[in-house]
Amino acid sequence: MGNNKEDSNESHVSGQANKPLSLPAHALPYHAVSEELGANVQDGLTAADAKSRLEEYGRNELDDGPGVQPAKILVRQIANAMMLVSLTFDNHVLIMAMAVSFGISSYIEGGVIAAVIILNIVVGFFQEFNAEKTMDSLRSLSSPTAVAIRSGNAEVVPTAEIVPGDMVELKTGDTVPADIRLLEAVNFETDEALLTGESLPVQKDAEATFNPDTGAGDRLNVAFSSSTITKGRARGIVFATGMKTEIGSIAAALRATGRKYRPVKRKPDGSAGAHRYAEAWGLTAGDFIGHFLGVNVGTPLQRKLSKLAILLFGIAVVCAIIVLAANDFSNNREVIIYAVATGLSMIPACLVVVLTITMAAGTKRMVQRHVIVRKLDSLEALGAVTDICSDKTGTLTQGKMVAKRAWIPSKGTYSVGTSVNPFDPTQGDLSHSDAPPIALGVRSEHDGDQEGDVMPYEELLKDNLPLQDYLNAASLANLANVHESADGWKGRGDPTEVAIQVFVSRFNCNRQRLTKEESWGQVAEFPFDSDVKKMSVIFENKSTGKTWVFTKGAVERIIDSCKFVTWELGSEPTHMNTEHRDQILQNMEALAAQGLRVLALASKIYQGEKAASGEEYDRNVIESDLTFHGLIGLYDPPRVESAGAVKQCHQAGVSVHMLTGDHPGTAKAIAAQVGIVPRNAQAISKDVADSIVMTASSFDKLSDDDIDRLPALPLVIARCSPNTKVRMVDALHRRGAFAAMTGDGVNDSPSLKRADVGIAMGQAGSDVAKDASDIVLTDDNFASILNAIEEGRRMFDNIQKFVLHLLSENIAQACTLLIGLAFKDSTGLSVFPLAPVEILWVIMITSGMPDMGLGVERAAPDIMSRPPQSLKTGIFTMEIMIDILVYGFWMAALCLSAFAIVLFGFGDGDLGQGCNDSYSDRCDTVFRARATTFVCLTWFALFLAWEMVNMRRSFFRMQPGSKKYFTQWMYDVWENQFLFWAVIAGFVTIFPTLYIPVINHVVFKHEGISWEWGIVFVEAILFFAGVEAWKWAKRIYFRRQARKGLGKVPDLESKVFENYMVQGFESSEAADPEKKVDVDNSS
Repeated sequence: MGNNKEDSNESHVSGQANKPLSLPAHALPYHAVSEELGANVQDGLTAADAKSRLEEYGRNELDDGPGVQPAKILVRQIANAMMLVSLTFDNHVLIMAMAVSFGISSYIEGGVIAAVIILNIVVGFFQEFNAEKTMDSLRSLSSPTAVAIRSGNAEVVPTAEIVPGDMVELKTGDTVPADIRLLEAVNFETDEALLTGESLPVQKDAEATFNPDTGAGDRLNVAFSSSTITKGRARGIVFATGMKTEIGSIAAALRATGRKYRPVKRKPDGSAGAHRYAEAWGLTAGDFIGHFLGVNVGTPLQRKLSKLAILLFGIAVVCAIIVLAANDFSNNREVIIYAVATGLSMIPACLVVVLTITMAAGTKRMVQRHVIVRKLDSLEALGAVTDICSDKTGTLTQGKMVAKRAWIPSKGTYSVGTSVNPFDPTQGDLSHSDAPPIALGVRSEHDGDQEGDVMPYEELLKDNLPLQDYLNAASLANLANVHESADGWKGRGDPTEVAIQVFVSRFNCNRQRLTKEESWGQVAEFPFDSDVKKMSVIFENKSTGKTWVFTKGAVERIIDSCKFVTWELGSEPTHMNTEHRDQILQNMEALAAQGLRVLALASKIYQGEKAASGEEYDRNVIESDLTFHGLIGLYDPPRVESAGAVKQCHQAGVSVHMLTGDHPGTAKAIAAQVGIVPRNAQAISKDVADSIVMTASSFDKLSDDDIDRLPALPLVIARCSPNTKVRMVDALHRRGAFAAMTGDGVNDSPSLKRADVGIAMGQAGSDVAKDASDIVLTDDNFASILNAIEEGRRMFDNIQKFVLHLLSENIAQACTLLIGLAFKDSTGLSVFPLAPVEILWVIMITSGMPDMGLGVERAAPDIMSRPPQSLKTGIFTMEIMIDILVYGFWMAALCLSAFAIVLFGFGDGDLGQGCNDSYSDRCDTVFRARATTFVCLTWFALFLAWEMVNMRRSFFRMQPGSKKYFTQWMYDVWENQFLFWAVIAGFVTIFPTLYIPVINHVVFKHEGISWEWGIVFVEAILFFAGVEAWKWAKRIYFRRQARKGLGKVPDLESKVFENYMVQGFESSEAADPEKKVDVDNSS
């Protein structure tokens, strides 16, 4: 805990709290620990109390050092520049150029290059400082979170903000946020290998107390910070945070740095041959060189651009040789400097730095849109996503469930009316109908319409044993907590279980009342498992001495485990037969058709022996021969923004698949509401409709070949298991798709890792899922996935823009300089159209800052109307490569024409003698021509930055819907103020270089111009005309290509679901390997 205000960690006693207790926490009963810490075991701390404790005890962090250090960054920047280890390849070349300049006594050029290096160091410092601050803040955002009870509500709190006295809930897959004295633990085990070295999970016991000197590994009533929960659930009070935790005492071991050398491969006896040492040193040297060149560090795009820089360096060397060869390898100082400057013109200044800053800014922007980027690689991948596989509950829906229907076979249907507060069981009328759901019909709204007569709960419970048995199962096979506090009713736990607990609380059968007032005591618990799709508890009724098993879960799984059912009122339970099962499933379908999530409830009297201490019950035995009690239907309305977000995905060429654990009917109803499945169901045959919505069991029965023969993959997979998600991702990959997968549970980790972009839920997600993911949604909202894709595309676009701008400028400079070699004076030496310092000036002024401006450019209006990008092609599409050549050659042609017009059109054509070295009257025309070329190239480069804001639309019409026909471009250039002022700065700084004596003649080797400004303005107009003409030609071409590819443009739904609109498709053919189906392999 970096900000801890208590005594140093050296005086801390193991097992003690931040502020010492009367005894170590493990030696005190939990109620004593709670009392001494001033905790509230019911409602937790208040927000104000938590804030004051955070200020008192500091953040719950290990002391990782002082954080971002400006002085260290500055030293690193200087060292990088001087020791030639900068990550920006252009610095390497600049230092070599400086050495060459000073070596041949060209002190002005050498001094200018030294100034450029210093400028790089200063700019690099501020860039790295801001980037490190941004990434440091993002690391804290993406750190693990904990569920703390604050003011009676379960809140997701960053681990760093957990304080002593916080009540924390823990479940399988979580990382324990601090040292916690357990209040309750049900089948609770933690992996403490990091702390104790014990490889097996440790089972915890909240009721036990231990001697003060008990070792950490034997404190079974404490959950230690950083340990992982492998099983069960628990609740406890935080007593130690940060460096006062057990893990804090060994924090130094956790901060061990990685080796910077490759290990030697040894034989089993520890020996190694000489060739193994040579291999290790060779690999180490390769790593060092790769790191030096930047080809094995950073993201894939950064590595690709580093390789591009190396390629351009090779081209630069060739250009320098051409310059020397054109002048017969003269040892003239100016020729050598010009050769070096020509080489520099091919180096894309600040390319990797601009990329890094763009990514850092993009991640910061994503946080504002509820997306935390954990891996920078995912930024490049987001723009290429073609398919999203999303969960339903809490992502597409609100995650605020309300129990609307309950069906008991022998009694009929119970309904709940409208309630404003979903946690308040006193709101909403209860009604009863003797008819089952299938007889009541499908309701289109869930706004509290009653089915049957409204009655008080006391009357409904009177002489109603089936309802009481049903309520006992619903209340006790439930881990949620619903209670009334000073400021109203509160509910915490899984939304599904909270909704069920609210329902039973309407009948005064709350779990807390049953366990405290009616002597129900829990014996064991079997948590929900996504494979078995059930959860069960064993309770003992201490007043009768009987032990009961209560189970809830997916309807199909529950009825498979049931042997008995009470079908007629007043009759004894009878054996469940096929007819009973069919009717149960029909009623389930009726509820699911209303968009309700349907669960079944069952129980039995357990007559087996109680498991001995340390032994476990056989789950298969416990969950067999049950008595079926009924169904409960829960409504979770779609998020308001989900339908719009799904539609935008379809417009962007991204397919949306729903993979949910719910019943197919429920999943299909919600999918139809948000637009995942087509509304026009009449246009689809039954077989095709069945392939749109599949169950996991049907999907898993298909072999990979069968799945590949499907015309299109299912849009909805219900009753989904973790393995189904993995197979879905694999199936998408085989079709060439780029998949994003959402997940929140421990079992979702394989699919999150297998997907191209793994998306974890920030609120409902486990820490294991977050660790396996690439990005985390802080609001668990499907619309935030769309935000992430839009930001990914925007960044991809912007990277293309500044790469296009940089390389076009490089082509323009290189062509101008190389073709300009043809201008030779009376001595046979080339007269350079640009002086070396002018070249450096153009590189620095027109590249770095404008390109950073392009890197933060807003998204284009049509960015979500285009198809996904291809990562195989990358940023260097055919369009980009042609654009680079066209713009580069056009600028070079205009620059050379400007030089020639001043020199030959209006001048006498005399190239003088020694005009590369110094000014003279005879060289006046050359100096003026050079100044005109310099101004033209600078203006072209700056104007090109504005033109690159949109690579296809006209600079004067970038917003197609605008009514400002003649002035819209003014608003557009002002919109990106960073780019605006970078361009203006480039314009303004030209004038001092032209008109300040000494600087113009001696340093820049040009003369202030007068009438030549007319040529500059004409050339600028021609530049705009050429670029606009090229963009116009591109627009015409792409429009024709689009019309040719689409023919008659269909409506969006027909376009999205065209693979499903074919009549007569029989999904059974896909399941029969003997039948061949001709398919289009697009997903």
